[in-house]
Amino acid sequence: MATSVPDRGSSAGGAGATGLADRRCVPCQGGTPPLTRAQFTPLFTQLEGWQIDNEKMLVKVFRFKNFVRAVEFVNAIMPVAEAENHHPDLRVSWGQVRVELWTHKINGLSEADFVMAAKIDRVYSRTAGAAAGETG
Repeated sequence: MATSVPDRGSSAGGAGATGLADRRCVPCQGGTPPLTRAQFTPLFTQLEGWQIDNEKMLVKVFRFKNFVRAVEFVNAIMPVAEAENHHPDLRVSWGQVRVELWTHKINGLSEADFVMAAKIDRVYSRTAGAAAGETG
């Protein structure tokens, strides 16, 4: 079951996401339980346009005018993911990138997933795609 964040009328990477985007991804240890709905809801409400799939994965599709811009976005995510040591699954197709985030060690959501989602929104807001009116 996917859950959506209500549209609050602001662009991706709003004030809440900015706070999350300024945090660091902290790796969890194997054996740590995934966040419960009560634990992840306050984090989730700080993101825009993301969905939660089966309470285990954050998902968002970013749209672009062409394949080249989609690949440029993926390339812009790469240094952030490396710096945070938290790597999303990225699926590129013509005009879009599907981003999936979950913590593999615990097979569910951790705070790091929400931090990384906000960081990806920040990358998107800084890309030429966002400036050209593409949607994320």
